[in-house]
Amino acid sequence: MSRLIPGVPTTPPLALTARQRLAAYWGVGVMQCRTQLLYRGDLLFRLFGVLLQVYLLSLVWEAAYPASGTAAGHNGHRIALSTQIAYVTFAVVQNWLLNSGGMNFIPHRVREGSVAVDLIRPMRFPTQMLWVHAGATAAQTPFALVALPFAVLAGGAQAPASAVAGVCYAVSLALAVVIALLINTLVSMVAFWTTESTGIFVMYRFVQQFLSGSLVPLWFMPNWLRVLAEWMPFQTTTYAPLAVYLGQARAAPVIGLQMVWCVALFGVLRAVWARALNRVVVQGG
Repeated sequence: MSRLIPGVPTTPPLALTARQRLAAYWGVGVMQCRTQLLYRGDLLFRLFGVLLQVYLLSLVWEAAYPASGTAAGHNGHRIALSTQIAYVTFAVVQNWLLNSGGMNFIPHRVREGSVAVDLIRPMRFPTQMLWVHAGATAAQTPFALVALPFAVLAGGAQAPASAVAGVCYAVSLALAVVIALLINTLVSMVAFWTTESTGIFVMYRFVQQFLSGSLVPLWFMPNWLRVLAEWMPFQTTTYAPLAVYLGQARAAPVIGLQMVWCVALFGVLRAVWARALNRVVVQGG
């Protein structure tokens, strides 16, 4: 074990222009994107798991739904079976796209000691890691687009509630990407406190899937659980954009909440990094 803090500057040693910084961060993202694409077989197997999850969840909801074909949701809204199946289909694919790549990058770098190289680069470490996760998401996007028609066949689809809802969904989805990148980077930083984070990641993935509404939409959750989920940022990555798309939520409050979470999570990330820098412990190096 070796501690890297002595001799490691806490601020970038070189002053880069804004254009140079953007080019450097872009390079980090492209490098991670290419790295992810080297393991296309792994991505395809994970996509098969996504399609299987869509199919099985569709079977469960079809069996659990009332014979009338509609069920009461939050605030007395009636949710049609077709709407629920469409939600399940899009939610599983969207959640996989935003939350399955790049999580092990920081723990791996910490364990092998190469995080020292990241720290001495003339770029801020948290921003580097955000671009790493962005690169991983970009690598998965073509696979998700190819898988979507098959997911629709396994589950179902539905057009947006209106043209405005479709546009607002695109805006909300873009914010969901930012929030997911921030959350994934934050969770990955647990590696600075414990060099083995597999168990924590398993627990996080379960909590994230459930509270994001990927498995059960918030409109079917008990009131106390729904309120808890609404106060967490996870639902803004999956449930909130899809609720706008399907006409089950107003766009303005959803997008406003997502903007608040973007600012709040960025502030939390900076605060966590300030503490993590004093606890950088690696194996190897």
